[in-house]
Amino acid sequence: MSDGAAGVGTILAVDDEPDILIALEDLFEDSYRVLTTSRPAEALEILRAEPDIAVVVSDQRMPGLTGDALLAEARSFHDAQAILLTGYADITAVIAALNRGGIVGYVTKPWDAGLLRSTVRQAFERHRLGRDLATERALLRGLLDHAQDAISFKDAQGCFVRLNARKAALLGHDVAACLGRREDELIGAKGAPIAEVDAASIRAGTVAEALISDGPTGAEQWTYVTRVPIRDAGGAISHLAVIERDVTEQRTLEARLRQSDKMQALGTLAGGIAHDFNNLLTAILGSLELAGPRVADQPRVQRLIENARGAAERGASLTKRLLSFSRAHDLQARAVDVNALIVGMSDLFGRSLGGLVTVRTDLEDGLPAVQVDPEQLELAVLNLCINARDAMPEGGTITVATRRLDIAGDPEIADGTYVGVSVTDQGTGIPEEILRRVCEPFFTTKAVGQGTGLGLAMVFGLAQQSKGRLAIDSEVGRGTRVELALPFAAEAPQQASAVAGTAPATGRRARVLIVDDDPQVRHVTASFLTGFGHSTTEVGDGEAALQHLQRDRCDIVVADLAMPGMSGVELAAAIRERNPGLPVLILTGHADAMQIPEDLPVLAKPFRSADLADRVAALLDAADAGSR
Repeated sequence: MSDGAAGVGTILAVDDEPDILIALEDLFEDSYRVLTTSRPAEALEILRAEPDIAVVVSDQRMPGLTGDALLAEARSFHDAQAILLTGYADITAVIAALNRGGIVGYVTKPWDAGLLRSTVRQAFERHRLGRDLATERALLRGLLDHAQDAISFKDAQGCFVRLNARKAALLGHDVAACLGRREDELIGAKGAPIAEVDAASIRAGTVAEALISDGPTGAEQWTYVTRVPIRDAGGAISHLAVIERDVTEQRTLEARLRQSDKMQALGTLAGGIAHDFNNLLTAILGSLELAGPRVADQPRVQRLIENARGAAERGASLTKRLLSFSRAHDLQARAVDVNALIVGMSDLFGRSLGGLVTVRTDLEDGLPAVQVDPEQLELAVLNLCINARDAMPEGGTITVATRRLDIAGDPEIADGTYVGVSVTDQGTGIPEEILRRVCEPFFTTKAVGQGTGLGLAMVFGLAQQSKGRLAIDSEVGRGTRVELALPFAAEAPQQASAVAGTAPATGRRARVLIVDDDPQVRHVTASFLTGFGHSTTEVGDGEAALQHLQRDRCDIVVADLAMPGMSGVELAAAIRERNPGLPVLILTGHADAMQIPEDLPVLAKPFRSADLADRVAALLDAADAGSR
C-alpha cells in the first residue's frame, strides 16, 4: 500500500498487479490523495480506517475475492462510490453488479485515461453531493427533533411530507400517522381554516406571519405562525414550511409589564389625589368639628352637621384605601377581631357593591382574634365581594362567613386550628383551566378596563404573608367559594385608645408655630390648638418659618409634609440643626410622598382635634423631660 500526496479528495485503488497500481497512482496523484493496495482484505481494513475515502477503483479478477464481491461488502459499512476495472471477459459480472447497485460505473482494460478520469470525477462529485445531502438531512432532523417550535412541511395540496414530534403531538398523532395527510383530516373541522390559510400562502407566494389564540378567555394559548412557500427548480411553489411558536409566556409577560406600568402610573396618581383630598377633608372635618359646639342648641343643624361629618369620614375611609392601593408596604399584623371587622364593613359593602346584590353574613360566635393586617384583610374581603358581584351580573346573594377550622396534612400550612373567612357567591363559577391561574398577578378574565388582575393575587399574598392559606372551590354554573384561613393571635385585640368626643390629655400651654401652604388646613389646625389653650402663629412655607424662629421663640412646630420650596422633612432638619431641642410634628395626607426619618413624628390627615392635641402634648412632655 502506498500513500499519495494530499489533494481535494481521497480515492482507493485495489489491484493484484503492482504495475496497474503504479499506473493508477500516476494518473490521479495530481488531483487526489491516492491510497493503493494489492489485497482485497487489506482494502476492507483501509475503508474501515478511512471514512473520508470518496471513490474505490477496483480490479474485478483478484485472488481470494472478486472486485464485485469486495465492493458489495464495502458498501455495507462505507459510502464510497465504487468503479470496477475489468476485461471484456468479465462484462457479465460487471453488468450484474451495476443492476444490484453495487457500483456506479466500470472501465475496461486497457483504459482510456480521459474516460477513467471522467468516471472517477463524476463518482467523486456524486459522493460529495451525497455527503452534502446527508449533512443537510442530519441538520434538518436535528432541527425537527430538538426545536421547541412545531415545524412541518406540506406539499402544494397541504399534505404533510415532514413534521417534527412536537407538531404531531399538537395534532394528537405520531409522526408516521400524519405523513401524507392534510391537517383537516387529522383534527377535523378545526383544521379547515388552517388549510385555507395554507392555500392562501401558497397562492400569494410570500412569507406570511400571524398571531393566533386558542382556548377560553383568560386561558388563551398564543401561537406565532410563520408560513414560508418553497419553490422548485422551475420556480413553481411545491411545498410550504410552517413554523409554529408558542408565545403564551411572552404575551403574558408583556401584558404584566404593561399592567405594571399602568398600575405604577395609577398608584402615583392615586397618591397625589389622596394627598389633595386629605387636605380638603382635613379642612371639612375640622370645620365641622369646630362648628358643632356652636350649634349645640339647634338639633336640626346638628343633624345636618353630623350627616356631613359622616359623609366626610366615609370619604376619609375611601381615601385611606386609595392610599393603600397606591403603595406596596409591609403588613402591619396585629390581633384583629374578624367578626367585628366584617360587621364594620356593612356600609362599605352597600356603597361599593351596588344594588343588584345582597350581602349576608354568617359569623360564628366566640372566635378568637387572628394575627393579620386589618386594613389588608378589609381590602381582601372587599375584593372578594367585588369578584363575587361580577360573577353574578343578574344579581344574587353574597355570603360572608367566619368559622373555626381544624387543618391537618395540608402541605401549604402548618397543622392547627385557624379562623376561616369565606366569601361565597351564586355566580357563573370558574372553569378548571382558569382556576389554576386566578392567583397569578395581573391575570384577569374581565374585559379591558374592568379588572387589574391584582385582586386575588393580593388576597393570596396576604394569606401567605400571614402564614395562612387561600382555598378556592368553584363549580361552573353553581358558584364559587373563596376562603382565607388565618392563624390565631397570641393576644387579644387592642381597644382604641380614644374614641370620638373623648377629651385629650391635658398638657401645658405652649406657643405653637403652624406651617402649611394650604390656608384652610392651617386655619383648622390653629383653631384646634387654640381651643386647647395654646397660642398659635401661622406661616405658609418653610422659609417663613425659619425667619420667624430667628425673631421669636416657640415651644413646638407643626408642619405640613409636602410644601413648595421646602418640605416638612427639610424644615425639620434645618430646625434640628439650629435648635436640637425644639420638637417638630409633621402633618401629611400622603406619608409615602417622600422618605420620612423614623425619629420624626407624623400625624396623618385628616385628624381629629383630640388626636392633634394628644400628639402635641406628648411631644411637649418629651421635650420638657429631655431638658431637665
